[in-house]
Amino acid sequence: MSNYIVTLEAAWLVKSVESVEDAMNIAISEVGKMLNPDLNFVEIEVGTTSCPACGEAFDSVFMAAGTALVGILLEMKVYDAENEEHGARIAKSTIGKALTSTPLDVVDVEEFEGGKDTREKKKSSGKY
Repeated sequence: MSNYIVTLEAAWLVKSVESVEDAMNIAISEVGKMLNPDLNFVEIEVGTTSCPACGEAFDSVFMAAGTALVGILLEMKVYDAENEEHGARIAKSTIGKALTSTPLDVVDVEEFEGGKDTREKKKSSGKY
């Protein structure tokens, strides 16, 4: 069994917003409220998109007529999964239960060393 860091992308709609910055803040706040307290271990941030003309990265936000579509990245550690696909399914299922009717795509699955037992031992001894 292996451990994976799974990154998912969600499309989040924000209505009645005046600026891109407000849209990003509202999207992160709303997603955070839906995930907490049960899934407070999921990292939330605004995704990036590459400009097709110059290749430069910019925040993944499209805004028109006071409504914004924000690309949110959700990162979660999955322990003891059989393989990358299994880890991705676990993350998608876990996060998907909290974010019902929100489209989720797997962006990245990366294996990492260590596990729950190692982390819990360090945590209980007061060392991180």
